[in-house]
Amino acid sequence: MKMLLTILGGLIVVGLPQAVHSQSALSADANAAVQIAEARKANAALMRQYTWNSRTEIIDQGQVKDTRIELVNCAPDGQLQRSLLNDQSAPMPRGFLRRDIAEKKKKELEQYLTGLRGLLEQYTLPTTGKILDFMMSARTMGPDANGSLQMTGQNVVMPGDSLTMWIDARTRHPRRIQVNTTFQGDPVELTATFNTLPSGLNYVAYSEAMVLAKQLSVQMQNFDYTRPN
Repeated sequence: MKMLLTILGGLIVVGLPQAVHSQSALSADANAAVQIAEARKANAALMRQYTWNSRTEIIDQGQVKDTRIELVNCAPDGQLQRSLLNDQSAPMPRGFLRRDIAEKKKKELEQYLTGLRGLLEQYTLPTTGKILDFMMSARTMGPDANGSLQMTGQNVVMPGDSLTMWIDARTRHPRRIQVNTTFQGDPVELTATFNTLPSGLNYVAYSEAMVLAKQLSVQMQNFDYTRPN
């Protein structure tokens, strides 16, 4: 099944306390947003030096429908290139009619997941303006005992949604994110945890998107980051 949720790689956000923004505060937020965008660009450039493995598992109605392991690297334009290493799809049922129904359901699931991916990618805050908008409205707490700032914003992409980020107060790298939103009327929850390599590369180590109403889960794990000689 050709479906990959490439979510939230290299997301770096600096938290500022929520307040009534004066002109000077707005200017400070704008400068911080530019710095965040520049840091994200530097992280993306560092990521181009690496290859890694990505494992994606799709669970539908409590059954694993597809497990895919791929070798991933970045093209010069920053787009991810994937080479399939292993693909274990659930076998199709026997019988022409049952197989035809299964194929139709598979296609519908792929279309649904493609649309879901498009929605979730908006929560990466892909532009400096989006970062600034979030910073101006988010509520910030911390740092906590682990040195993390917690930022929470609502109505980020969809009415009634929420986006919470836990940011390393020292390095400003993301440690964890949680999104609660809706897609085609279904509540959706996304969680992701980040790791940082000794080189400074920050990446999504594990993410899961869950649609409980459909008993659907997509889990992704990135691992074995190496720099080719």
